[in-house]
Amino acid sequence: MDREDRQPNASQGHWGSKDLGGCTLITGTRSIAGVKFEAIGTTAHVLVTDPETLPVAETILRWFIHELDLACSRFRDDSALTLLNRTGTATHPLLAKAVEVALRAAADTDGLVDPALGSYMVTLGYDRTFAEVPRRAPEPIDIDAPPKQAWRDIRVSGNSVTVPKGIKVDLGATAKAWAADVAASRIAGETGAGVLVNLGGDIAVAGPAPEDGWSVRVTADHTSDEGGQIVAIDSGGLATSSVTVRTWQRGDAHLHHILNPMTGLPASRIWRYATVSAMTCVAANTASTAALVLGDRAPNWLAARRLPARLVATGGAVTTVAEWPEEE
Repeated sequence: MDREDRQPNASQGHWGSKDLGGCTLITGTRSIAGVKFEAIGTTAHVLVTDPETLPVAETILRWFIHELDLACSRFRDDSALTLLNRTGTATHPLLAKAVEVALRAAADTDGLVDPALGSYMVTLGYDRTFAEVPRRAPEPIDIDAPPKQAWRDIRVSGNSVTVPKGIKVDLGATAKAWAADVAASRIAGETGAGVLVNLGGDIAVAGPAPEDGWSVRVTADHTSDEGGQIVAIDSGGLATSSVTVRTWQRGDAHLHHILNPMTGLPASRIWRYATVSAMTCVAANTASTAALVLGDRAPNWLAARRLPARLVATGGAVTTVAEWPEEE
């Protein structure tokens, strides 16, 4: 992935903590207003540096999430993505843009982050919203390896998307992070305020940041206010991918939602979670997902791209990359 030399600031935070949902954000005594609500199977959260702009910020975020769900949900019978996966073609401007973003992520990672694995998610049991996925089932998993880099055959032309026969698209690795980027940018442009948008731990910031940046606790679970590390960001995005939160079992197999495109099965559990700072939230989430797929090759891959990152191994050991701040 091509990156500018400058990365978003990810410096150590020193403010008092306040649990605002989605992740633990450190707001201190500054005049920051926020609202959180449940949406698209997770927690949506927006904060602004000007409290008077919060109603506008919330309206923009709620509207965009609603439109994203209609376009990109695997779990709605009436979504454009469901139509695409059922018929092989669909025309919808937001879906087309989201698929373009996913294909760019695939190209940037040489297929490590692959949007063409939707049928494998279904076979593994993630065929409905995660809250409804049975945590245990007796059926064993038996699948063939995916076609190599089938994502290259997905086509976007204007507002139309076409996929090859037998391929189902899953936008879970990029759509939510892209939505955070878009919403943060739109809110900042509309209000002039500094803004942070957090969609289930995918964080994007835009506009003028608080004096010491937006301070965030980095953990495996975006709902947790314990453990991890506190960092501050003032631009771009921050994302964490984890193999410990969305887990379930089929037969004797313990599964999670980060798939290895070479096998169609969950990536090996080398890291419990990976957090990356990048110029955008979608770039950060693309890299954190790729890191879990890469396993022990992840630190060198991230370092080569000068992406500040924090990787926590299954045994708890922490590895930091590039200019990620040291823990106190």
